[in-house]
Amino acid sequence: MKKTFFIAFVGMSLLLSACKSEFEKIRSSGEVDRIYTKALEYYDQEEYQKAQSLFELIISSYRGKKEAEEIYFKYAYTYYYLEQYILASYYFKNFSNTYGASDLREEADFMSAYSNYQLSPTFRLDQSYSASAIEGFQLFVNTYPNSSRVEECNRLIDEMRNKLERKAYDSAKLYFDLREYQAAIQSFDNVLKDFPDTENAETIRYMIIRSAYQLAKNSFVDKQKERYEEARDRASEFLVRFPDSRYNKEVNTIYNQSRESLNKLDNVGYQN
Repeated sequence: MKKTFFIAFVGMSLLLSACKSEFEKIRSSGEVDRIYTKALEYYDQEEYQKAQSLFELIISSYRGKKEAEEIYFKYAYTYYYLEQYILASYYFKNFSNTYGASDLREEADFMSAYSNYQLSPTFRLDQSYSASAIEGFQLFVNTYPNSSRVEECNRLIDEMRNKLERKAYDSAKLYFDLREYQAAIQSFDNVLKDFPDTENAETIRYMIIRSAYQLAKNSFVDKQKERYEEARDRASEFLVRFPDSRYNKEVNTIYNQSRESLNKLDNVGYQN
């Protein structure tokens, strides 16, 4: 039993060694056509690391030849399949710039953006790649308005924008939780400005009202009048805009308390 296992183990080791030796032999052969053929073979077999290594050796040798386009395109895809998305995006974009008349340019432009999409993290983290993906997908839609991929691009743009919006909202909410009410107001206003079609406008405006009221309440006396006026006006606008809002009870309270505070300030001013 042990002898049989040992023989099988040795046989497998020799087989793996032979495969490795074949790859190394081809890679060091200097035979461009042979390397090209084997690179395509590895690519078709989904051995992308080996294919990539061989493509790297021959890209410059095939520059200006008919095979160059296919080599570069598949070279870019090896990075994508190996989940090296930063480089995949770069090489797909470079392919598009280099082979502007290629039938593969549309796919390369899409894959450049899609590689950035794959890099997009959870909304709590930095959203630079999400922004790059949005830019790439939007450029694709503008460049290829009749493409079958337009619908998917628009769906992915919405997904990325929702992520950016959530990130912006959470940043504004953090200012509120830290009692940085002026920064919270500005940040919430920016969310509405940057995402005018947001489905969360009601909640965002409600948070602005809360921030405005707390800012007025915690301000020095010489700043309170204008800040209570802002809280009152924002609350009044909210009640008109959202007459059936679930926040109306608290917004009404803020509206009335802001008016009472303004009356007190006016009375103090009159007495002085």
